Parts: sequence; structure tokens; C-alpha cells
Amino acid sequence: MKKTGIAYFDCFSGISGDMVLGALVDAGAELEAIERELRKLSLPGWSIAAEKVRRQSIMATQVKVHVEGDHAHEAAAPASRRHPSSDARSRMDKSHRHSHARPHERRGLTEIVKMIDAAGLSPRATGRAKKIFQRLGEAEAKVHGVPIEKVHFHEVGAVDSIVDIVGAAIGFDLLGIDEFACSAMDLGGGHVHTEHGVLPVPAPATVELLRGAPTHSSGIQRELVTPTGAAIATTLAARFGAIPAMRLRGVGYGAGSTQLEEKPNVLRLLLGERFETQIGEWDAPITVIETNVDDMSPQIYGYFAEKALAAGALDVFSTPAQMKKNRPGLLITILSEPAHVSPLVDLIFRETTSIGVRAHEARRKTLDRELVPVETRFGTVRMKVSRMNGSLLTATPEYDDCQTIAAERGVPLKEVIAAASFEFQKQAQEKELATESQRHRAGEQ
Repeated sequence: MKKTGIAYFDCFSGISGDMVLGALVDAGAELEAIERELRKLSLPGWSIAAEKVRRQSIMATQVKVHVEGDHAHEAAAPASRRHPSSDARSRMDKSHRHSHARPHERRGLTEIVKMIDAAGLSPRATGRAKKIFQRLGEAEAKVHGVPIEKVHFHEVGAVDSIVDIVGAAIGFDLLGIDEFACSAMDLGGGHVHTEHGVLPVPAPATVELLRGAPTHSSGIQRELVTPTGAAIATTLAARFGAIPAMRLRGVGYGAGSTQLEEKPNVLRLLLGERFETQIGEWDAPITVIETNVDDMSPQIYGYFAEKALAAGALDVFSTPAQMKKNRPGLLITILSEPAHVSPLVDLIFRETTSIGVRAHEARRKTLDRELVPVETRFGTVRMKVSRMNGSLLTATPEYDDCQTIAAERGVPLKEVIAAASFEFQKQAQEKELATESQRHRAGEQ
């Protein structure tokens, strides 16, 4: 049985394109193999190198891309040798740093996609690289209020940033990574200087890319999450939060360009394999919070449920209850990880008419779950897929995706749901046939 490779982006100090590439090399992806594939791109005038560096107490790998005639990489020199104004830009993508050195060739999304398609990379590396650039294009188009066809990647389209993104897609393919997960991201703070002028941190394009992803700021006045880093993480990751269940087999540390005083300036990449869930094993304990109310408007409950989910509740539901004095009421139940219990209890008291709650610990068993995008004739729909011991059990179209597409396209919701289910089943059958064919060929040998 083929083992499922999992990669986890541990973004405790943010994430950028060159940090991802450095972490991959540090984790065991051969730089020579990555470069060999990158040379298939019609992208002349660059070289790539990696070196071990120390970021506080952690040894990490720093990957540098050198472009002919470009001396902007001197920005990676120690802070004591740089102008103080460069501090706020120390963690920007190389493409941003280059905006002060010399103008780069401007490339549109169509040109970049054609370049990747023509390179003859593996199908998985090609698909991932194109999806990352597509998301970058969509974010830039929304921020600047132009059609995506009009977007020109004057920054992320720079040679070294193409190398970062395509190189990362190649590296993950070389390491056999099938699934991705990501931690909450430290965004940093302050301002950055770009070709669009001085922008707040996180930059507008970064904000668009991070919609739906968990974020926070440690208060460090640096750009810790760059557009390229955000695009890689949010495009590839199917889930966000804690480290997923896996058998750990490797780790890589990708170095940022400068030292941070507050913490190691590195991205940690954890690599592992999915292990089979055995009968009798249970997930970590959760807390069940309950309260009864009989004097609250149903309108308030709907609002409260949305707030509770946003505050970290695993699930929120209500059950009709017959209260004392024969009054109809609600039993409100929240499932929570222990760390979120206190703020959720506070929320109950603030947003409902409850004057008391009760809580108890419970054990639960859950299936492995992930979001898998499928392309339909209406657009992209994410499928909620659950597995047990690696075997597919259920696949359900994400309702919000289907609802949005139905409203935008003016088609019945049921048709969008049916199309998504059909395309997923079609892909699953094609994958099964390909696997069976490989087994047959292996048996003949």
C-alpha cells in the first residue's frame, strides 16, 4: 500500500518563498535535483546555492537565488551593515527587495503558466506551481481592482521568485508529499516598501491570500508572512491548526535572510506519513459545554452559534427542551478543545441569557478529513473527504462553495452539488484504475 506523505508548515516565525525552499533542502530534497528540473524553464540568467546558517540556537538552510546583473542580494548582509530603514524589509520576498535595485521584466499570469507548462515538469509539480500563481494573480487582481488578465507580476514574477515557487513545487514532489497542513501564522507588523509604495503589514495581497487561515501577530515589526509564502501555504494546505496525526520521518529548517532578536528566524517543515487508525484508539479528550435557556430569542442563538465557531468551538448545536413551568427552551451544546473552554464560557454569558453552564470531558473518535478541490463546469468546489485506514468513506461538496457558485452563475444549487460529486467520483475512479494498472504491470515484472 502506498504511504501518504504529509508536510506541515510550522510558521511560528512566518513564512516566505525562500524559507520554504530552504526548509525543503534542509529536509532532504537535493538542491541539484531541484535545479536540474528548474533548468527546464525558459528562464535564463540565474544561479542557485544553499548554505547552512545559524538563526539563534537553530541551524538552518538558507537558499539564495542570484540573478545576473542584480546585486540586490547584498540586502542579506548582517543588520549592522545595512541602512536602518532596511530592517522593516528584511523578511520580504526577494522580489520586493529587488524593487529598489533594478526593474524586472514584467510577466503576466498567462506567460508564466505557459512557461511552466512548456517545461515538462512532473504533472504534480506543474499543477501545484500553476495553482500557486493562479492564487497570487487572483489576490493581486482583487487588491488592484483589475481583471486577472491585466495583472502583471512585476514583483512575484521576478526570476528568483519564480524559482522559489516552482522550486518548492518540485521539492515537494521529490519528497513524495501528498497532503499539506499549516499552523497559525505570525504576521509581524510595521510597514514594507514595494513598487506600490509604503504598505502596511501584512501587505494587501497577503491579506487576501490568508482569508480563512488562522493568523496572529507577535508584535515584531517585520513582514513575517510574504505574499509568496502565503500563496504557497494557503494553496497547498488542506487544513490549518495543530500538527496532524502522522509518523514523523523528517524535519527541515528554512532560514530567513536576517537574524530576529525575538526568536529564530526560520520556517520549520515537518514531514511524515499517515498511519492507520486502529480500532480502540481515541482522539485527544474534548470538553462538552452545556447550558439551558428558555427566555432567549431564536435570532440570538443563530448569531451566538456563528460567534462560537469563530472563537474556536469544534461544533455548536441546540436541542429542543421542555423546561420547568412547562416552558419550551433550548439545550445549547458546544464541543471544544480544552484551550478554548474559558473564552467560550465567557461568550455564552455575554451573548445569551444563560446564568450558568456545566462542562464535562468526553472522548471521541474522528475520521481523517481533508478538503480536496475539484474542477466542475461551474467552477472549483472543495470536497470534504473522510478516510479510515487510508480508505475513502465519504466525500461531500462544501456547501458554502456550492452556494456561492450557484448565486454567481444563476444555476440551481442542486446542479452544482451534483456536478461536484460527479467530478470527484470520476477522479477517484480514474485514480483507482491507474493504481490497478500499476499493480498489474508490477505483477508482470
